[in-house]
Amino acid sequence: MSVSRRALLRSSAAAGLLVPASGLLTPQASAAPALIRARPTLSHGIASGDPRTDGALIWARSDSPARMIVETSLFENFAFPRRFTGPLLTPATDGTGRVRVTGHPAGATIHYRVTLLSDRGTRSQPLTGTFRTAPLLPGAVKLNWSGDVVGQGWGINEAIGGLHGFSTLADRNADLFIHSGDTVYADGPLKETVTLDDGRVWRNVVTEAKSDVAQTLDQYRGNYNYNMTDRNYRRFAASTTQLVQWDDHETFNNWFPGEIVANPAYTQEKRADVLSARALQAFHEWQPVSRVDAVDGRVYRKVSYGPLLDIFVLDMRSYKDSNSNARKQSGHILGARQARWLVDGLNSSRAVWKIVANDLPLGIVVPDTTYGDKDGIEAVGQGDNGKPLGRETELAQILSRTKRVRNVVWLTADVHYTAANRYDPSRAAFTDFHPFWEFVSGPLHAGAFPAGKLDGTFGIDQVFVHAPTTANVSPITTEFQHFGEVRIDGLGGTFTVDLCDTSGKLLHRTVIPRE
Repeated sequence: MSVSRRALLRSSAAAGLLVPASGLLTPQASAAPALIRARPTLSHGIASGDPRTDGALIWARSDSPARMIVETSLFENFAFPRRFTGPLLTPATDGTGRVRVTGHPAGATIHYRVTLLSDRGTRSQPLTGTFRTAPLLPGAVKLNWSGDVVGQGWGINEAIGGLHGFSTLADRNADLFIHSGDTVYADGPLKETVTLDDGRVWRNVVTEAKSDVAQTLDQYRGNYNYNMTDRNYRRFAASTTQLVQWDDHETFNNWFPGEIVANPAYTQEKRADVLSARALQAFHEWQPVSRVDAVDGRVYRKVSYGPLLDIFVLDMRSYKDSNSNARKQSGHILGARQARWLVDGLNSSRAVWKIVANDLPLGIVVPDTTYGDKDGIEAVGQGDNGKPLGRETELAQILSRTKRVRNVVWLTADVHYTAANRYDPSRAAFTDFHPFWEFVSGPLHAGAFPAGKLDGTFGIDQVFVHAPTTANVSPITTEFQHFGEVRIDGLGGTFTVDLCDTSGKLLHRTVIPRE
């Protein structure tokens, strides 16, 4: 009989994520050091991503050159398995690789097992996980989302249980998790200790890669390596299928194409285009995402999750214009091709509900004063409640061209607090659109910040907000660390959004009826 992922994660499979392969050998085998050295190890757990009706993408990393082997089954004991031979994992990809498994029934919980096979014929200890294939028929859907991991100097602190928000997410047993960007802070070095305002001392696990800003490919890789050493992260990744997007901190703070870095810490390379190319390579190596599924081989893509839900994963980073002079007469943050793709996708979608995963918020003003520009803006809203200016002009066109589409909800992170925002033309300067909701969540494990200023161009009303009153509040408690949860009922009649802290405490609930 098939068992739930929660039961699976409490079994020996989950324990396998925490124990080195050598610790799982028999006493006789452990007496043979040469054999142990020759045995490859799944060094950072396993993960699944971007599901389809017949399968998903499976990710793994090996500590030495080895072939990735994946077996799947409808049963926990792996009866009647299907076998998939993956790529050879080598230092060329930092030991990482992925394989898309196919041929499974729709709407099913699939157990998967990953092993490594070396050229000497030795095998790693297996690791097991689960994913759910996208359904063909209507049925209840549950997903979580959040962003912002290991930012503002707050790394893995074993005294508080590490990245414990991921443990809470694993226990939610969701179908999907949308990681809304800032998956790492490649521009955020860690110190071994940080003294808090109340005198307590925060103690970080620190690695070489997390001791300086990332400039080389190996340093970018090291940021993902660091996060996935956390046992909570690995337990979560084995159990919950992810849809991952990126934002700025995967490269450096507030970057845009063509920028020359002003931060003096960047002594080896200052060209944003060079740094972002290295960052993107590390992102694709270390996340369960495929360039084949992205529209242009980078990040943005559509994932259909049955007749009730289509998810449009945006890239608001790679094609944006300069953050300077945000109040110019026109601007863009998606670029013409991606904006057209989103409009066409929303208009042609037959799903009841449409989620747009935007890695930057729409009506929250996010300033960027890096270069002393008083009108410098990082996101879309530029602080003027009047007609659309700058990047708002692109958003206005998208909203106008999709105004006949119903049941569209936007999910974002980035600003390090949680909020429920309702946009309505009846109170807006620009009125040619249909009302919609945008929900904000995060951080998952980073500094929390006060709520930002709102831009009224699109009639934003902040129905709920939960944020600290001081900047960079640490994750030593879960109070201002957040994730969101979406539940669609089995017939698609309601879309319920819960805003929670990372202990799982419900802070606010919005129930949106189907139009």
